[in-house]
Amino acid sequence: MGGRGLAGILADAAGGVFPPPDGSVTVLPQPSPREAGVIAFAAHTVVFTDEDPAWVRDAVAAAPGDPLSAPLCPPFLTAFAGRTGRTVNNIDLLTAADRLPGGPPLPLSEVRDREHPRVVRALRYREDVRVFTADGGVLILGRGVAGRWECAVEVDPHARGRGLGRALATAARHLVPGAGTVWAQQAPGNAPSVRAFQTAGYRPVGAEALLVTGRP
Repeated sequence: MGGRGLAGILADAAGGVFPPPDGSVTVLPQPSPREAGVIAFAAHTVVFTDEDPAWVRDAVAAAPGDPLSAPLCPPFLTAFAGRTGRTVNNIDLLTAADRLPGGPPLPLSEVRDREHPRVVRALRYREDVRVFTADGGVLILGRGVAGRWECAVEVDPHARGRGLGRALATAARHLVPGAGTVWAQQAPGNAPSVRAFQTAGYRPVGAEALLVTGRP
């Protein structure tokens, strides 16, 4: 399975074909210098890093607790961050959805200013970034881990509770290029975000923790 590379594993998972639930850990090279982290599927974990795979396996084995959950638990993630000099970002629910035809369901204005704060922040994590604004919200679309198309949405406090998050998440499905898949991460504790994306048709695929340089 490692021969498929991370991009191949993600493409399979988006289509409902997951790594074997055998309790193992697959270690793959980083897709780019920017990208390192852990993606957990059902009873199978993928760690992508340029560190020695033997170190990864030893560190996972040494972590206390359930071996199936060890790669996404604090002891291993802390060791991983220390080894790489990176910072652990949030542990997120990883979801995916297929492209939808036609235009987005709400009017959007694209931000052309590359110095816009939301654009600058998005460029730390993604390439080919596009940022759109709506009345009370923002949609960010770009290429993230292993070249996958990812989206993120922000809803202003005064606009919450009206379905705008769901509409923005749906809009990303119309805007993703080609016939591809759009991915999104949600913090599990952010129940409104989780509900918005699932209502917009995003399927739970796994859990993910990215390790970033500097502050998340």
